[in-house]
Amino acid sequence: MSIFSADQLAQLEQQAIELPSWAFGNSGTRFKVFATPGTPRDPYEKIADAAQVQKFTALAPTVALHIPWDKVDSYDDLRAHAEGLGVQLGTINSNTFQDDDYKFGALTHEDAAVRRKAIDHHLECIDVMHATGSRDLKIWLAEGSNYPGQADLRGRQDRLHESLAEIYARLGDEQRLVLEYKFFEPAFYHTDVPDWGTSYAQVAALGDKAMVCLDTGHHAPGTNIEFIVMQLLRLGKLGSFDFNSRFYADDDLIVGAADPFQLFRILYEVIRGGGLNNPDVAFMLDQCHNVEDKVPGQIRSVLNVQEMTARALLVDGAALAAAQRSGDVLEANRVFMDAFYTDVRPALAEWRESRGLPADPMKAFAESGYLAQIAADRVGGVQAGWGA
Repeated sequence: MSIFSADQLAQLEQQAIELPSWAFGNSGTRFKVFATPGTPRDPYEKIADAAQVQKFTALAPTVALHIPWDKVDSYDDLRAHAEGLGVQLGTINSNTFQDDDYKFGALTHEDAAVRRKAIDHHLECIDVMHATGSRDLKIWLAEGSNYPGQADLRGRQDRLHESLAEIYARLGDEQRLVLEYKFFEPAFYHTDVPDWGTSYAQVAALGDKAMVCLDTGHHAPGTNIEFIVMQLLRLGKLGSFDFNSRFYADDDLIVGAADPFQLFRILYEVIRGGGLNNPDVAFMLDQCHNVEDKVPGQIRSVLNVQEMTARALLVDGAALAAAQRSGDVLEANRVFMDAFYTDVRPALAEWRESRGLPADPMKAFAESGYLAQIAADRVGGVQAGWGA
């Protein structure tokens, strides 16, 4: 007998986690980027690798693109390529953090010409969205200052609002802007969008089609991320997740690697707040696989999210609410922890097989020979990595 109810299995079957195209390229630290045989050389090969994750897990039906890293001559052709492999093109991510012009800011820059360049880049991204059928434009800004007195903090917020307002005005009726935040790096004294409150303040001023993106690695140590998830869902402004894991800073590791209990707590609040399988809340990975193979790294990540979602679905809501109302602290905690400690892996394996999927997607992919195949086929050319 399954430990899951029919309703819980239906919710698990609907779960969808978007993959980032850049996770399939070479990555590393600021000291070294490591090459891997078979690394994609263009967006078409990135999508082919992403399609393998969907094939073995049925959890990853869409692929996010990064512009200009994923620019192509024909987005219609790229879209047809993706659909032919069983996936769709998803979120379009902008890039205003690599050009020399953006050394002191992009959408917040003192120079109107630099701001114009950054705004026009985002308008180009919206054109890409029209061509790919993408709904969301995700904006992360590597903007801030390193020293007290270096920048006009209020002036930068004003300029950011003006820039975002022009971008927002170009969105189609069904399109959205999601604004990511990060409390430091590469700026160290102040960051222009350092926390959920600043992102919320900016998007709330834009309108209903502007939302907050929460990256699980973009918080100071000890931050109660599930509280932020709760609050943004309560306010109707949680537009998307970027799932990864961190030990020290924005490590971009496999989600759940550092603190699986945190992932469980986050997903409980997602379920509690009506965010699971809610079309207005997009789930995505944002990871850089430095030393592990890319495709199995993404498979492991989506399975980790699925497993913790399954555990969170097992929380006895009625018993928990009763304990909370009566002030029974230890009983409430017991109900919560019982769900977390439940080993859902055998039940999930059995359920996958009932759907025609491999019980162990990691093992099935390893035995497929795909990594050896692409290592042999993808010889020559320039491997994708940071900036490509």
